[in-house]
Amino acid sequence: MDGAALWLTLRLSIATTAILTLVGIPLAWWLANTRWRGRFLIEAVVALPLVLPPTVLGFYLLVALGPHSPVGKGYEALTGSMIPFTFPGLLIGSLLYNLPFAVRPFTAAFSSVDRRMIEAAWCLGESRLGTFFRVALPLCWPGVLTGIVLTFAHAIGEFGVVLMIGGNIPGVTRTLSITIYDDVQSLDYASAGQTALFLLGFAFVVLCLAQLLSRRGASL
Repeated sequence: MDGAALWLTLRLSIATTAILTLVGIPLAWWLANTRWRGRFLIEAVVALPLVLPPTVLGFYLLVALGPHSPVGKGYEALTGSMIPFTFPGLLIGSLLYNLPFAVRPFTAAFSSVDRRMIEAAWCLGESRLGTFFRVALPLCWPGVLTGIVLTFAHAIGEFGVVLMIGGNIPGVTRTLSITIYDDVQSLDYASAGQTALFLLGFAFVVLCLAQLLSRRGASL
């Protein structure tokens, strides 16, 4: 197995999961509690990567972040490098593609919290922020943890968006999924099988963990 690709995949998955946890939890809390009629628009944007082909998302990211775009020009002026075919570009693509795998489980978990307990905390003088951290989050932590686990697992196996926005640069943007693709293209089925077996076993363990967390959350 390609050690550099494994390390890069883990870095990408950990960074993606950490950022989406920090951003996704407040967004999910707002979606679960807002009465704004336009909420469905935000939910549709969040869920879009679920139905959008990864190559389409990758293409638009290339256009939006490329050297001829305003964002790409500004980034290049500040850092001297481009966003596509770098780890930051890879991370941006991973964040957008994995957004629904974090936000949707978080939202479902927050929506399951009994509204009367939230209102009771307010009546007792607890602030909205305190209610969130002391009441809502402890009650739905299994659902939140399930979203975190699923986000990490999905980020591990990305292929389409990663290939489009990052290419195949060893040690920079070459992840495990791209390694399998390269091995198959070069007819090295033994190496491809080894990496694929690792990802299969990892996915199975993660799904088992997610199911256990869901059942534990349902029993609370």
